[in-house]
Amino acid sequence: MKTAVITDSASYLDRNVAAKYHILVLPITVIFGQQQYQDGVTITSKAFLEKLANNDQLPTTAQVTMGQMQTAFDQLSDQGFDEVICVNLSSGITSFYENLVAYSRQVTNIKVFPFDSKIASAGEADLALLAGKLALAGENAATILPKLKQLRDSIHVCLVVDSLSHLQRTGRISNTSAFFGNLLKIKPMLTFDQAGKIVPLAKDRTLRQSLEHIVRFISESQADFNLPMRISVVDANNPEQSQAWVRRFHEQFPNAAISTDQISPAITVHTGEKAMGVVWDIDWQSLV
Repeated sequence: MKTAVITDSASYLDRNVAAKYHILVLPITVIFGQQQYQDGVTITSKAFLEKLANNDQLPTTAQVTMGQMQTAFDQLSDQGFDEVICVNLSSGITSFYENLVAYSRQVTNIKVFPFDSKIASAGEADLALLAGKLALAGENAATILPKLKQLRDSIHVCLVVDSLSHLQRTGRISNTSAFFGNLLKIKPMLTFDQAGKIVPLAKDRTLRQSLEHIVRFISESQADFNLPMRISVVDANNPEQSQAWVRRFHEQFPNAAISTDQISPAITVHTGEKAMGVVWDIDWQSLV
């Protein structure tokens, strides 16, 4: 039994890391007016941010299509894979997972196992990396999926945005939440609930206050971890804050594995520039 792994570009997996674990990353489409770009393929984070700053029309996204999925399935089948685990963006913010579940029933050349990450960005990446490394070790869906569920159940996330307006505009959070957040000039802190939807968590006046809030959240959740913890700091063009947050986490949680990454263009469309996110979970390496 030969098992493949697919994820989407919302995970923002580095190309070399994805190749190392034989993970196929399919691009989400980023749309500026009449122009369409493949996230991470025909547009980089730097180019996206430049266009965002110089474009009057705000961008939108379109999810990976079932046509793209079928092309990937055909490619993997031709390479001798018997099954594929698809780790994709949360069903709470896109209909992709439901569409894939329905579509997978008609795929005949490879067995498809859709897996709802119920998260995005670094959390989605951790799940894909775990699946990829286990598949490389010769495991298949029967043993990989339970470990993915174990990791998913451990994932916590805090997302701090400058404004809720982008999330409100793209339908990822309610109009009421956006109105009060912008009116009060706060730093809204959001999370993903158990259904994978984006919901308000807290509000602070400054990013420094948000950071200390997150430190408390992580400290309070440490009792839930019986395996090593990983903390991932992600940012949308906010490198100085990212470095400061990493230093704080190293100071407070010296035994945790800490990594950094950027938020992909496909997610920055919804969060806006300068957003900061922290994901903490079981270190996926400890489940291999």
